[in-house]
Amino acid sequence: MSRWLCTLLLACAAAAQAAPQALNTDDTDPPASDRGRLLTRLDDVRHKVTDKVVDQAHNVADRASGLVVAAMGFLGVPYKRGGSSVETGFDCSGFVRTIYEQTVGLLLPRRADQQAAATQVIDKKELQPGDLVFFNTMRRNFSHVGIYVGDNKFIHAPRSGAQVRVEDMDVGYWARRFNGARRVAGGEANAAAPASSNTN
Repeated sequence: MSRWLCTLLLACAAAAQAAPQALNTDDTDPPASDRGRLLTRLDDVRHKVTDKVVDQAHNVADRASGLVVAAMGFLGVPYKRGGSSVETGFDCSGFVRTIYEQTVGLLLPRRADQQAAATQVIDKKELQPGDLVFFNTMRRNFSHVGIYVGDNKFIHAPRSGAQVRVEDMDVGYWARRFNGARRVAGGEANAAAPASSNTN
């Protein structure tokens, strides 16, 4: 939930508690009809805010599940350095970029390190399906990227001679090289970098 929605909900709750007291300026109860109208208005505001929060959560969940389903559709596509299509094959960042562009219409930068720089840092414990996971596979930070699919697993285009596949982040190789998690927010992804070959 975004910070402004949290703030708005807290403000509404505070207003709901404070409003009846604010009406009691002369130690007499306000007319029941005034108090009833005020509480009805506060309830309306509360319901509208709650509905927006729920809608936003559903939109995020739908987007993430659609993105993961689309990514799974590319299982078995061969790795190709610099590749960014099912016809040519994919490298890691080309795969991520294609999935985001085709499913949610966001254009990420071309290279893994640029994708890390253009997205929101999150803690590993906050990972949700559709988030990006980065690894240091070439002795430099953010040299490999995949898409988190849930249950501590990610989908990616691993290396030459391999195919797009799902792997477990707890496996020793990936656990030792884990380099950070990122979330793609709508506005951030559009700061696309010029196309160039990938770092992996």
